[in-house]
Amino acid sequence: MAEVKQLAEEATGPLKGVRILDLTSVVFGAYAVQMLADQGADVIKIEDPGSGRGAGGDIMRWPGHTPEGWPRDLGPIFLAINRNKRSVVLDMKEPKARKVLEALIKESDVFATSIRYDGLKRLGLAYEDVKALKPDIVYVHAAGYGSEGPYAGEPAYDDLIQSASGLADVLPRTDGNPVPRILPSLVADKVSGLFMSQAITAGLLSRERTGEGQFIEVPMLECVTSFNLVEHLYDHTFDPPTGQWGYQRVVNPHRKPFPTKDGYIGLLPYTDKQWDVFFEVAGWGESFGKDPRFQGLERGKHIHELYALVETVTVTKTTDEWIDLLKPLSIPVTRTNRLDDLPEDPHLKAVEFFQRYEHLQAGTYVAMKPPVKFTGTPSNIRRHPPRLGEHTAEVLDELGLSQDA
Repeated sequence: MAEVKQLAEEATGPLKGVRILDLTSVVFGAYAVQMLADQGADVIKIEDPGSGRGAGGDIMRWPGHTPEGWPRDLGPIFLAINRNKRSVVLDMKEPKARKVLEALIKESDVFATSIRYDGLKRLGLAYEDVKALKPDIVYVHAAGYGSEGPYAGEPAYDDLIQSASGLADVLPRTDGNPVPRILPSLVADKVSGLFMSQAITAGLLSRERTGEGQFIEVPMLECVTSFNLVEHLYDHTFDPPTGQWGYQRVVNPHRKPFPTKDGYIGLLPYTDKQWDVFFEVAGWGESFGKDPRFQGLERGKHIHELYALVETVTVTKTTDEWIDLLKPLSIPVTRTNRLDDLPEDPHLKAVEFFQRYEHLQAGTYVAMKPPVKFTGTPSNIRRHPPRLGEHTAEVLDELGLSQDA
């Protein structure tokens, strides 16, 4: 892996000058806000001294196996989604914390929170409360369920949202096993985080144009169901439906990496021309290449048969042989990486996707480069993921307050 990188000296991203007061935790909200921090926003993460496990703070500080001597409050998932933030510890149940929060709200552009809304009301941090302190605040609430529905206020976690959104029904429609299954990724949290990140920037743009802030609700169930049904609403898009749920090319047991002599490849001839060329390369030009089942729009109706057929030929060559053969023919193909292969992937190495940093209090860790490229206002990494409460004194000093305020 590459040499140890140095932190950038200052923000250069498009959100430089924007301050976000971050009352999010776990993955959904923390992931959303980190994207904006990478893009230059000054993010002040408010953490509770006694919640979660260990010594408090964001519960994601604690899962994982940290190296010997490594601070326990810097677990691997926390490191991945909390860089470029400053951590301030406040016990929001204590009266003196209110003074600090009010000062921070008055200095912030965005109030981002994943605390349940009833809890925010009890804390005096509902939208109307915050708006009274900062009239043009962009207030963004990461919710489990929309406030107008019967599930409003119920607890929401990735497993629950995958179950409720139909995601757990995708694999049964693919392989015929009727048992619903949760995808082995925090996909509901991360997808919702993408929605939340976009919502915050849209709210900031609206404020720039109108001078007014607003309340923005980002409900996980609605976001993830929308994401899932882009393709899987399919023939139920029409009223009455013309067919089935699920995009048939995708809910296909043969849609998977294809085996080669020595590994697997991702392979997807897509256009008519690409399929014609592939049939020729496979030696099927005079047989399946002229089969009406695999021509034009008919191909989609027989995609299960076609993908099963492809698997019988990919095993005849090595991965390198297929890549060397198909890439010059403009047929989409790639090597299938295992997780272990990613650090050595030639493309990821060339773009310096994995970067090593040296945390002064912890040691060397691996960060993923901000993936979106801004040519004029580049994102950067200028702060390590913070220790719990690392910046409390610094931020209070900026506000002209003491720790005993």
